[in-house]
Amino acid sequence: MAGGPPFELRATHEGLDALVRAIRAEEDGKALRKDLAKNMREALKPGAEQAKSSIMGMVSVHGAAQPALRSSIAKKIRPEVKLGGHWSGARVKAFKTKNIRGFPNAPKRTNSARGWRHPVYGNRENWVHQRGKLEWFDKAFRGREGMYKQAVHEAMEDMARRIASRVR
Repeated sequence: MAGGPPFELRATHEGLDALVRAIRAEEDGKALRKDLAKNMREALKPGAEQAKSSIMGMVSVHGAAQPALRSSIAKKIRPEVKLGGHWSGARVKAFKTKNIRGFPNAPKRTNSARGWRHPVYGNRENWVHQRGKLEWFDKAFRGREGMYKQAVHEAMEDMARRIASRVR
């Protein structure tokens, strides 16, 4: 994924842009947009929790290294919703881990079959190759994509019903 975020699961729909335009047209569109975004994030929370659980299951080679890599990665996994702008949609994203052992791409590297290289602690001359838990992020969603997409669509439909009820 050149230039993009490390990982993401997207759920978009052709009607989302039209729904966002209808919300903007409402008098209190800001509150409606806020509620829609909240409901869409809530729909994706189980997937984010599953991904967090998956990375926490990665075997630790050295035991109690500080700061803890797995928990730092888990803290950076969260659902994200954007309504309008460059793209509209909902996704679960593993954000970069800035300032964690000088390893900002930890989510991406621990998910990769290639792994990563790093110097041995206390010895900058010796380097080791390490592998994480293969496809921990991807496997957290495999087979459940339809369920999360349906949950996001239900949040959109609820908002559409809410808007329609105001018109009547």
